[in-house]
Amino acid sequence: MREPLEFPGVVRVRGHASGLGYTRPMKRVLVTGASGNVGREVVRALLARGAAVRAAGSELSLRRMFGSEVQAVPLDFRDPRTFEAAVVGCSELFLLRPPAISNTAQTLNPFIDVARARGVGHVVFLSVAGAGQNKIVPHHAVEVHLALRGADWTVLRPGFFAQNLEAAYLQDIREDDRLYVPAGRARVAFVDVRDVAEVAASALLEPSVHVGRAYTLTGAEALTFEAVAELLSNAIGRSIRYVPATALGYLWHLHRRGLPVAQALVQTLLHVGLRFGQAEDIDPTLESLLDRTPRTMRDYLYDLRATWVH
Repeated sequence: MREPLEFPGVVRVRGHASGLGYTRPMKRVLVTGASGNVGREVVRALLARGAAVRAAGSELSLRRMFGSEVQAVPLDFRDPRTFEAAVVGCSELFLLRPPAISNTAQTLNPFIDVARARGVGHVVFLSVAGAGQNKIVPHHAVEVHLALRGADWTVLRPGFFAQNLEAAYLQDIREDDRLYVPAGRARVAFVDVRDVAEVAASALLEPSVHVGRAYTLTGAEALTFEAVAELLSNAIGRSIRYVPATALGYLWHLHRRGLPVAQALVQTLLHVGLRFGQAEDIDPTLESLLDRTPRTMRDYLYDLRATWVH
């Protein structure tokens, strides 16, 4: 879905002109899931802009990634006793849903309430494309919760991440030389997490520009999984094939990989939805916010090609 947007004038700081701009280190931002694929890129984007960052995630992983640049803090969405210490002293919050959590009404939503009660003034929530109308995905309940309690939020609705190739699809690529998903011949406007992170950092550090907005974020090209497999093959010098899965076959495949039932079901439904064109539309919002062309799948694969070499 494409929301009506208004784009502010160019912000110039330290001789740099960009629609995203830079900001002074006056805020402390809490980034949840900071050691994961999305969270770590948001942390990097914030640090590049001079922000003070408190990172929730694996302390060992965070220290390995960022050293002493961030303040690590434990946070468990299933344990309300961890909420207050994580948010106290933070003015902004980047919130994402861990894949293993499907019941957001009893986890993320109470966390949002604690964060607001303890002084967090703006929440940037990483949702998914279509979540505004799709009640099946867990992100929908969080969007509704945010909207019912004021306008101090920004929702990012990215499409399918290019980085799925180093996460959800990685084991199949490394072990079986294949992409195995129930997407048929669907075309997908894959988006690079690094681009999404730049938008997230802007929304966190310039909240007045983005408050009350929901942005659908896609890449600038729509590719089939067969085309992605060919691009990956060229990048790593090894043949990777796309094998279309059935819905039941994929669900069983994820179960054998050890995914919880709820997570496997959501992941299967999202991929089956691709067959009906749910991720093929190219939205210009990301390019407008970045003030440049988004990274392509080829850019991503060649930047990270060592990931799939074995």
